Amino acid sequence: MAAGAGEAGGLATAERTLTDRLVRHAHRVRYEDFDDTVLRRARHRLLDGLGNIVAGHRAPGMQELVDGVAAWGGRPDSTVLGDGRRLPAHHAAMLNAALMRSFDFEPVGAEGPGRRQVAAHITGTTVPVALALGERQGSTGREVLTALLVGEDIAARLAFGSGFDVYSGQDNTGTVNGVGATVVACLLMGLDEERTRHALGLAVNQLAGTVASIFDHASAFKLPMAFAARNAITAAEMAAAGVTGPEDPIGGRFGFLQTYCADPDPEVMLERLGEAFYADAVIKPWSCCRAAQPSLDACTRLLRDAGVSAERIERVVVHVTPRTAAGFVGQRFEAGDCPEVSAAFSIHYTAAAALAFGTVRPEHLAPEAMADPRVTRLLDRIEIRGTLDDGEVLTAEVEVRLSDGTVHRERVDSPLGDVHHAPLDHGQILEKYRLNAAFSGRLDAARAEQAAAAVASFQDLPDVGRLTGLFGAGNA
Repeated sequence: MAAGAGEAGGLATAERTLTDRLVRHAHRVRYEDFDDTVLRRARHRLLDGLGNIVAGHRAPGMQELVDGVAAWGGRPDSTVLGDGRRLPAHHAAMLNAALMRSFDFEPVGAEGPGRRQVAAHITGTTVPVALALGERQGSTGREVLTALLVGEDIAARLAFGSGFDVYSGQDNTGTVNGVGATVVACLLMGLDEERTRHALGLAVNQLAGTVASIFDHASAFKLPMAFAARNAITAAEMAAAGVTGPEDPIGGRFGFLQTYCADPDPEVMLERLGEAFYADAVIKPWSCCRAAQPSLDACTRLLRDAGVSAERIERVVVHVTPRTAAGFVGQRFEAGDCPEVSAAFSIHYTAAAALAFGTVRPEHLAPEAMADPRVTRLLDRIEIRGTLDDGEVLTAEVEVRLSDGTVHRERVDSPLGDVHHAPLDHGQILEKYRLNAAFSGRLDAARAEQAAAAVASFQDLPDVGRLTGLFGAGNA
């Protein structure tokens, strides 16, 4: 169908379906519509994502997964970042997403109107899709940023308006991520509105994800995000080949809202559409679940401000909400078959690590850190209590009793990392990236700095392959 005919069809149905309104929005946004704040935040998420991807190579089992997918073969479209092998774009995006998710260190927190948030991990899917397709298509930095920001905006709107509950059983890293990343893929591939609608229909047929892997501390927790990346590109490619999807895969009968949303609010999904651009609003300072981070923030403040030292601690009580205490982060730590997963989703462990090391990074999720005498001693002294009001979702209060009988308390209502309430500054984000690059062993310092400079002027890149090429083989 000619472009003009596709646009006319979109206009004719724009007021009839939610899908058409979102698709029409996606195809009408231009780079010039983004203000400096939106662009700066996007570059920060991109830099953070790249650091987390290369760090992910140190996660147990990731080398075997990369080798296994590489053995599938196929066209050398896109780079597995930090590895250097070039695979079909959907395979490269899937692996890069799994790598980014490996230590639960990637950006989180889909925002919506009023600077409110809902649990989500959008960046972990959208950035791998944007970079893989941007490399394959030879896209400019501006083209990739535009597609990325539009897809993230739609994903955040769907997440915020879905009524999602992290304890409902489903994992929205495999649902809203798949929809938003499909928009990214369609825009970078140059699909028109009609084919984008079909691609969204094909994507909705592939959405899935369960939080059972998190509760059971299985490495499969990283796969919903990765499958969403793979499926987004697959959906766009199938639509480009002429495969059709349902008329309104987002808001129609048996569509996304009806199938995957507990309490959907389509109106809030459309609020300020084209005026405000939403995305993940948190860059994590610590490598663990966001639900554990208020208690980590309190622990590090006690070390810094109260002069608490791990050796003098006799007892620690971490006060959280009853839901948090009963959820996956409230479980008592047992290393199990996947120690890094068990640790990342345990307040019990991460509080001990924070008090012992002053921070929690990927290296602190390893068996060597778990065996540190300071950590093992503290694990015997930490108790999690569900004493806070359930409305205090991201609040924690840590009470520490020292060997001399003194007691120190620290309460945190806005944990570090939230772009609106307690942001990391550019220097802190850059330092996190540098530490992750060094930890990875996959990127030498000179290449890491070149990549950081490329991200800082990402909008000026004539071809994003210049960035992804810095993450090739033999760079450590």
